[in-house]
Amino acid sequence: MKHIFIEQNKHWDKQLYKSVKREALDKLISYLPLRQIITITGIRRCGKSTLAKQAINYLLESDVEAKNIFFINLEHPLFLEHRHNPAYLHTIYEEYLKLMNPKGKVYCIFDEIQYFDNWQVYIKSQYESSDIKYIITGSNSSMLSNELNTLLSGRSLSIHLDTFSFREFLDYKGIDYSDEFQRVKNKIGIARSKDEYLKWGGFYEVFEAEDEMVKKEILISYAKNIIYQDIIPRYGIRNSEIVERLFFYLLNSATGILNYTTLSKTFAISDKTIKEYINYFEDVFLLKRIDKFHNKQRQRIKSSKKIYVLDNGFLQIASANSKNLGVALENMVFNILNQTCDELRYLKDNKEIDFKCKDDLYQVSFDMSDDKTRKREIDAFKFLDSESKYKHHIITYDENKIQNSIKIESLEEFIFS
Repeated sequence: MKHIFIEQNKHWDKQLYKSVKREALDKLISYLPLRQIITITGIRRCGKSTLAKQAINYLLESDVEAKNIFFINLEHPLFLEHRHNPAYLHTIYEEYLKLMNPKGKVYCIFDEIQYFDNWQVYIKSQYESSDIKYIITGSNSSMLSNELNTLLSGRSLSIHLDTFSFREFLDYKGIDYSDEFQRVKNKIGIARSKDEYLKWGGFYEVFEAEDEMVKKEILISYAKNIIYQDIIPRYGIRNSEIVERLFFYLLNSATGILNYTTLSKTFAISDKTIKEYINYFEDVFLLKRIDKFHNKQRQRIKSSKKIYVLDNGFLQIASANSKNLGVALENMVFNILNQTCDELRYLKDNKEIDFKCKDDLYQVSFDMSDDKTRKREIDAFKFLDSESKYKHHIITYDENKIQNSIKIESLEEFIFS
């Protein structure tokens, strides 16, 4: 076991971890002096471990002793036979203490902690009785929300990490966008990066790969690994093939309205089971549904749902949407709004508005050059907001103007404003 500790804790040998700074790092750093457990959730391969290691760099630069910082990925094969025994987490920690003999406060990072059953019982017991600052990461939203809140209510602070944002993607490429001067100066580089990001999304290993077939293979492997590691065993699903087929089928429905009856007939399973499987996809941050806006909560809950993919790259492994730039643009706008809007909805009554966030309505239209398209998008606001209670926005690929009190803005303008 100790050789695994040494392999995973390079900082014990005075090595810093190299990576592109993530925007969530500042929040993580602000939580470090506090007593509460820090939880980092996000889809597999989005960079949770890397973010935790960036926090290790910060602690080292703040003169925390390297031996007082312990990082362990709990999905290592050595731990497989012990995953149903949460007490084994204490065995792991005790072995670390024997190896490093730290003095004073310890920073303990348990990576992919959901690998162990009933882990929260152990964490709670240690939290109450020791001077340990825990950072735990996990790839399941239920695991780090409902279950954690039951036992650790008031004892944890949460950070959700998405795949790289477009801003972080530009940071990775070394393109300065810090002010208007730099954005004008680097206009071509930003535009090329926009096209790349719209198509391939924000997984680090995907945009590191140069060959497009390799990118697709990586994305397919991510999706299948998530399904077979985080969904099938967790929920004890016997017919794993249907779950996989349903996910890839749903990629073709991205930005559209779900019809559970049609899905039920297509897969020859009940609409209740279809809904359960989609819930699982949401739990592991693959997909997300949004409700139709309604003033009455009961009607909103019963409403038809629109579905989106939580990284644009997954659209490239769908059979139908891979070349649909309008779908890619709407899906990317969704992901941007989803990061800041707690109650993201859509409006529909003969005409449709793509998104409502508080007092703002958003339409997404890739190309507004056609007069009929322009009229259709603008008229939707008039029809669904006759009293003009909201601010109106149309997000396009590259147009910027004000028309009829509607702000038409390019994707770049929307992101940087």
